[in-house]
Amino acid sequence: MLKIVEAGNRKAVRALLAAERVRDAATEARVAAIVHDVRRHGDRALRRYARELDRLEGPMEISRDEMREAARTVPRDVRAAIKVAARNIRAVAKAQVPKGWRVTVTRGVVVEQRVRPLDRVGCYVPGGRYPLPSSVLMTAIPAVVAGVPDVIAVCPKPDATVMAAALEAGVSRLFRLGGAHAIAALAYGTASVPRVDKIVGPGNRYVAAAKALVSADCGIDFFAGPSEIVIIATKGPAEWLAADLIAQAEHDPDARAVLITPNAKLAAQVAQLVEARTPQEGPAKGALKAHGGIIVTGSTDEAIALANDFAPEHLVVEDDAMADRVRCAGSLFVGPWSAQVAGDYAIGSNHVLPTAGTARVRGGLSAADYVRQITVQRLTESGLRAIGDAVVSLAHAEGLHAHAESVAVRLLSSDRSRKQAGRS
Repeated sequence: MLKIVEAGNRKAVRALLAAERVRDAATEARVAAIVHDVRRHGDRALRRYARELDRLEGPMEISRDEMREAARTVPRDVRAAIKVAARNIRAVAKAQVPKGWRVTVTRGVVVEQRVRPLDRVGCYVPGGRYPLPSSVLMTAIPAVVAGVPDVIAVCPKPDATVMAAALEAGVSRLFRLGGAHAIAALAYGTASVPRVDKIVGPGNRYVAAAKALVSADCGIDFFAGPSEIVIIATKGPAEWLAADLIAQAEHDPDARAVLITPNAKLAAQVAQLVEARTPQEGPAKGALKAHGGIIVTGSTDEAIALANDFAPEHLVVEDDAMADRVRCAGSLFVGPWSAQVAGDYAIGSNHVLPTAGTARVRGGLSAADYVRQITVQRLTESGLRAIGDAVVSLAHAEGLHAHAESVAVRLLSSDRSRKQAGRS
């Protein structure tokens, strides 16, 4: 099931570590039609798609009373787990909120940064094979910590655990909506669903395509496609490595799970364990067959270089020496006890992470994604005089002579005032 390839086989390595996003013209066309329909016809179109695609029966919005009633049916240990995860996510999010600052660039020139929360955000919570209360916590809690006053969540099939998580996270309103029509409603607003400033959270290919489509009009976090894990290991336990690969493949039939190692013996052991322990039912078997594998390298240096080139969503390494050489990864797990699965739930770091090579340019979702950073400039007369000549010269160099005049007229007025003051 799990392919073992040599690092020198570049074609096979590329197949395992391909980061390209596959565009599906049919999906994009269908999504464009749905988004246009909801944008134009509002609730009428939204309800039609919700009944057809989400199998919605009853109201779209879930009342607070219904959420509380459902939450009471959640087993006590699950409710306790939600609280533990929420506490840790809040602790990390508090450290992520950007801080305001003020700096005097030169005498009379002061630049300030003010941090203001977004007014309203939309959290997309997938509702496919399993309920995902963790996705509610990961998307909503950082928003609340950042000070966003209105947090809207959508989920096509929210069960009691999702509702309990929504209450714990501080979600303002929860809707039984999913897919491209939910994204369109959040991006453009309807009579029932308020328009948001930004949409965050993972979803299927329809959700991803819809987020890309509306991104010209509404902020989004990033493309979050099928999950990825790369493990760099020189030693075992092989049993743990196999368990990590299978766990990641459990997410989705398109999930990617790869071990990179210079140890050929370890590679064979892990491959055998994966073959023996992968469930016969569910997405893991298909994912490992299609997108799983082991790359045997000539050295640890080569393994790290391959991982950096791939820029995976999750990267697991053995120690800090390896970690210090990692340049590109959505989230980095260091040491054998730092199970990546723990990051999916309760470490406190966010599990909404960039995929398909996007980790080359940014990290995962954080509280910083929910704020505006506004720069404020204050210049005195002496401050403008201090930088005025530089501004005028650069404006003329760019051919923007009216720009230059905007400053020059002030400097000329200042000179006149000074001369008049000198005569008197």
